[in-house]
Amino acid sequence: MTRTRLHLYDTTLRDGQQTQGVQFSPEEKHQIAQALDSLGIDYIEGGWPGANPTDSAFFDDAPDTSATFTAFGMTKRAGRSVENDDVLAAVLNANTPAVCLVGKTHDFHVRQALEITLEENLENIAASVAHCVKSGRETLFDAEHFFDGWKANAPYALDCLRAAHDAGARWVVLCDTNGGTLPTEIGEITAAVIASGIPGDHIGIHTHDDTGNAVANSLAAIDAGARQVQGTLNGLGERCGNANLVTLIPTLLLKEPYRSRFETGVPDKALKDITKTSRMLDDILNRVPLRAAPYVGASAFAHKAGLHASAIVKNPTTYEHIDPALVGNARIVPMSNQAGQSNLLRRLSEMGIPAEKGDAALAEILETVKAREAEGYSYDTAQASFEILARRALGVLPRFFDVRRYRVTVEKRDDGRGGMRTLSEAVVVVEIAGEKTLSVSESLDETGSDRGPVNALSRALAKDLGPYQAIIEDMRLVDFKVRITQGGTEAVTRVTIDSEDSEGRRWATVGVSPNIVDASFEALLDAIVWKLVHAGAAPAKVAAE
Repeated sequence: MTRTRLHLYDTTLRDGQQTQGVQFSPEEKHQIAQALDSLGIDYIEGGWPGANPTDSAFFDDAPDTSATFTAFGMTKRAGRSVENDDVLAAVLNANTPAVCLVGKTHDFHVRQALEITLEENLENIAASVAHCVKSGRETLFDAEHFFDGWKANAPYALDCLRAAHDAGARWVVLCDTNGGTLPTEIGEITAAVIASGIPGDHIGIHTHDDTGNAVANSLAAIDAGARQVQGTLNGLGERCGNANLVTLIPTLLLKEPYRSRFETGVPDKALKDITKTSRMLDDILNRVPLRAAPYVGASAFAHKAGLHASAIVKNPTTYEHIDPALVGNARIVPMSNQAGQSNLLRRLSEMGIPAEKGDAALAEILETVKAREAEGYSYDTAQASFEILARRALGVLPRFFDVRRYRVTVEKRDDGRGGMRTLSEAVVVVEIAGEKTLSVSESLDETGSDRGPVNALSRALAKDLGPYQAIIEDMRLVDFKVRITQGGTEAVTRVTIDSEDSEGRRWATVGVSPNIVDASFEALLDAIVWKLVHAGAAPAKVAAE
C-alpha cells in the first residue's frame, strides 16, 4: 500500500514568539531551527521580516536547513500596488524559498478590521499571491479566521480560498484563528472545501487550542483530506497556544490509521529525539517541562499505583499505549505511600540495585517511605531522593563527605545610596577523608541583586567538595518548589528541587522541615549525592560522627 505524503509546517519561531512571556534571541532561533531540521520538519517559518529587530537579524543570517525556510507576511494593503507595498517587499527581500501570506477570509473582519469592500479584499489576495509566485517563491496563503468566516458566509470564505489558489498558491491553509471550532465541524468544512474543487494536496490546517482540541482538530482535517498540518513545539502560541507538533508527530508516526496511511519527513530514528527537542525548548525558555505532556512528559509513562506497577513488571503493554523508548522517553515506577513490593523491586532494578522478593530490607524501605510521606515527603515526584533512601537502607550508598555544620544569615545593609538592600550569606563546613573545609558564599548575582538564602546555601555547599568538585561543576538548579503541607503554627515546609547536568540528566530531590532553609538544604544535599553516585565517584573515608 502506497502511503500519502503529509507535510509538516512549524511556526514556533513566529507563533511561538507570540506566547506571553516568550521572546527568542536570534541565536535561540538558530538553535530551534536546527533542532526542527534534524527532526525532519518540511517547512520552518522563521518569522516576519521587518516586523522587529530580532526577526530582521535572523533573516539576515538565515539558517542553512534541508527544510523549506519560509518568511511570513500579509497580503498587500488596499490602495497600493504589489510593487509599492513595503510590508510585502520586506517579505520578498528576505529571499527565502517560500513565503506565507496571511489574509482575511471572514467578511466581518474585512469590513470591520480592514474597512474595505469584500471585492477589494479578493483583489488584494489574488494580486499578492500572484506577485510572490511571479517572484519565484513557493507561496502559501493563511486563510485567517476561515472557519468562523465559513460559518458566517461560506460562499465568500470559499471565494477567498479560490482567489489564492487560482493565483498560484501552493498551499491554502485553513486557520481556526480563534480556536473555537470543534473536530466534527473542522472535518465537515475541510471536506466541503475539497469537494468544491480545491484539492486536498493543496490544503493545510492551522489550529489553535482555545478549547483544548487543536491536535484533535488537526487530525480531523487530515482525515478529511488536508495534506499539510501546521503547529508549534510544545504547543506554544498566543492565548492557549497552537496545535502541539510534539503530540501530533508521534501520533501520526505511531498510531493507526495514520502510520499506515501517511508518510512524513520524520524518520523513526529522529522520533527518538522528540523528547530531547521538547525539553530543549523548555530549557531555552527557562520553563519547567510539563510532567503530564503526552509522549514526552516525565509522567507520561509513570506508574504509581501498586496494581499498575505489578502488571507493568509482567508486561509493559498492560498500562502503556506505546514503548516510551520510541519517543526517547523512559518508564518510571514512582515510590509513594501506595507502593507495594512489585513497585519497589521494579524501581530497584531500574537503579541497578539487586534485591530479592521477601528481603526484610524491602519491607523496611516501604515502611520508611510511608512514614516519611505521612510527615510531608513526596517521593513520587522526587525519585532521586527515594534512590538515596533505598541505597542507604540496603547498605549500598557510598559515603562521600559529611556536613559538620552550616549557617545562613539574612540582613539588611545600607546600599550607600540612601536605601537598604537585603544580603544573604551562608557558611558550610564539610569533612572529606578526615579533612574539614569551610566555604562561605553570598547570594548576590552579577547585577548585585540578592538571590536569597537558599541560593547562598547552594553556592556554599557546592563551592569546595575537594576531589568531587569537578564532578558537580556542571550541575545546575532548574526548578525550586515550596509547599506548606500543614497549616497553623505547626506548619511543615516541603521543598522539591529539580537539578540538571551537562549530559541532559534531570533529577528531583525533596526535603521536609518546619524550617524552609533546612528543607532546602536536605534537598540540595540529596541532589549532590545522587550526582556523585551516578558519576561513579569513589567514596571517601570520613571520620565517624
